[in-house]
Amino acid sequence: MKILVCISHVPDTTSKINFTENDTKFDSNGVQFVINPYDEFALTRAMWFKEKQAASITVITVGDATTEPTLRKALAIGADNAIRVNATATDGFAVAKELAAVVKNDTYDLILAGKESIDYNGGMVPGMLAGLLDYNFVNACIGLEIEGEEATVSREIDGGKEVLSCNLPLIIAGQKGLVEEKDLRIPNMRGIMMARKKPLTIVEPTASDTATKSTSFEKPAAKSACKLIDADNVDELINLLHNEAKVI
Repeated sequence: MKILVCISHVPDTTSKINFTENDTKFDSNGVQFVINPYDEFALTRAMWFKEKQAASITVITVGDATTEPTLRKALAIGADNAIRVNATATDGFAVAKELAAVVKNDTYDLILAGKESIDYNGGMVPGMLAGLLDYNFVNACIGLEIEGEEATVSREIDGGKEVLSCNLPLIIAGQKGLVEEKDLRIPNMRGIMMARKKPLTIVEPTASDTATKSTSFEKPAAKSACKLIDADNVDELINLLHNEAKVI
């Protein structure tokens, strides 16, 4: 089984975020980038299929040369090879079209991705990719088993979960539950050394035009100061909750 895992190169959630050029561009200076956490769940599940069913894993991203350390980390975790589409990922549809162009030049039984990236939170790419390729698609996936050409998939729905059966080829948009956080892989020294020798192919982008662009960014408002009330002053607490916070 051939598996393609889509990887997003995103800022670590602990990074301090700033913008430049009159708040129109993201300032990447001093920002640590990581594998998108939802994509890491997908990669970990792909590793399970590699170990249990001898699947091969290719990781792919759309981005410039600065994204290559993230791909190398995925290779160190256990992916067999990597592909970088040499284009800046600024638009979900453009990214989906670039990924689709790569897939059409090869054959993959299973494509795994996170349900969204934690930077733009668009949640568009996996579904758009499925539409462009005419593949089966399951969103918000929290469980995946494959036997032969048939997949059994669990996904999160309002009030519970839904279990589906579908045939390969298949695209999954995963989230926590596909694997648990305790199951995530940390690259060891041997994996890091081996990753240096694994192939990383650079593919030039198609002539896809972007459909959207970011015109400005705005930080959320700063949190207000915390008010401390004496434990015995219940009347003051009730007054503040009722008249200021307006929660009672």
